[in-house]
Amino acid sequence: MQKKIQSALISVYHKDGLDVIVKSLDKYGVKIYSTGGTWDFITSLGIEAVKIEDLTGYPSILDGRVKTLHPKVFGGILSVRDNVKHQEETEKYEIPAIDLVIVDLYPFEKTIENETDEDVIIEKIDIGGISLIRAAAKNYNDVLVISHMGQYHDLHSLLEENKCHTDLETRRHYARESFGVSSGYDSAIFNWFDNNNYSEFKVSKNRSTVLRYGENPHQKALYFGDFDNMFTKLHGKEISYNNLLDIDAAVNLISEFEDITCAILKHNNACGIASRETLVQAWKDALSADPVSAYGGIIIVNKIIDHETAEEINKIFFEIIIAPDYTKDALEILQQKKNRIILVQKPSKIQSTIYRTVLNGVLVQDRDAKIETKKDLNYVTDLKPNDAQIADLLFANKLVKNTKSNAIVLVKNSQLLASGTGQTSRVDALKQAIEKAKSFGFDLHDAVMASDAFFPFSDSIEIAYKEGINCVIQPGGSIRDEDTIKFCNEHKIPMVFTGIRHFKH
Repeated sequence: MQKKIQSALISVYHKDGLDVIVKSLDKYGVKIYSTGGTWDFITSLGIEAVKIEDLTGYPSILDGRVKTLHPKVFGGILSVRDNVKHQEETEKYEIPAIDLVIVDLYPFEKTIENETDEDVIIEKIDIGGISLIRAAAKNYNDVLVISHMGQYHDLHSLLEENKCHTDLETRRHYARESFGVSSGYDSAIFNWFDNNNYSEFKVSKNRSTVLRYGENPHQKALYFGDFDNMFTKLHGKEISYNNLLDIDAAVNLISEFEDITCAILKHNNACGIASRETLVQAWKDALSADPVSAYGGIIIVNKIIDHETAEEINKIFFEIIIAPDYTKDALEILQQKKNRIILVQKPSKIQSTIYRTVLNGVLVQDRDAKIETKKDLNYVTDLKPNDAQIADLLFANKLVKNTKSNAIVLVKNSQLLASGTGQTSRVDALKQAIEKAKSFGFDLHDAVMASDAFFPFSDSIEIAYKEGINCVIQPGGSIRDEDTIKFCNEHKIPMVFTGIRHFKH
């Protein structure tokens, strides 16, 4: 099934890297057809090309909306070479065979990122290009299709290594990729028209990475996304499935904080976090919350890591570190461990929509982007919290929001003392947090407590009070809220309601 490419149609948006391809085609005597700006580019290289309008007998019309949509173009792509009837018809209507189609579509997704004018956006919906891709991919038995600029380099290698010949396996491979491009393109257009309301679930990611394995070594895994758009990897081993889950949790958590903050995460939950005047102190206090769990964890900070902080961090074993940047000497220290993953987090938006598979289907929801402030607090007890307590309550509420339910978080002086995570009862979550805080020598007197959902009974408040915890933040909304408020009033415990539940399953 080796076939010689004798003719090619080229119509692309991005022309970087196209020059070497055109030169190879010319070297092997391939006849080139082209359109508009692509024709200008090819001929500027001193290479002959036939204008599509000279083939079809029609000029580009309707402001360029119609250029290639013609039987002499699509007949040449779709004709089956060993079908006698097809060949008779192409000869009758003087339709030349086209063996290679190179297309790079109008950048619709890039356009909607930066453009709000609907007329401009509409004109970036490619019609001719997407039709050429689908036609060429359908007829992969005879035609090779290149559907985006990311394939230019591989095409050039293919042309040179095989002297402009292709086999069926190669053509089928590029056809499959082409339908991936076309389906992704159409999904982006649909979601724009749908205003991302997801009246239908259409998501397409055409960039994937094969991971070492999934959650466990016996599970295969892929990552669909553009990791390099959010991070620069400076050092370390290949990133795994579980690494990506932890990185996602870390990025979501640190985005809540503006003060100098360091967080340590293990299995998607913070085991230590603190906000301080200096980064090195934030690190020390974050580590003190649970130096045992910190082993092999992931570290994230929201300030540049300096030499002093790097020296302290380098004393323990950890998997990943993420920062906005590193000083040169800090980076040298952290790179001492061969496999340690070092990432620079680039300024980028966190995706506003979350997807999750369930029961052979997909759940779609908005990301929990609500960050409570002082204005959101409802002071439900006679005694109101002071400014220092309010600061700790808001700090704790950010943490409990990013902790697996049922969740209780204990905080003092902008430092995590301990958390109870993923428990089947709120009382168990509180007991876990108390026991953990005590095991690392923390004094719970004057600590604050945050809960991700309401307290169904006053029992948790009573347990916390006996340990010296004297301030509470919770959503409220239980039919027994009055019992909890009454206990707090009797024992002079300030409590605030937010009215916002932050379950995280």
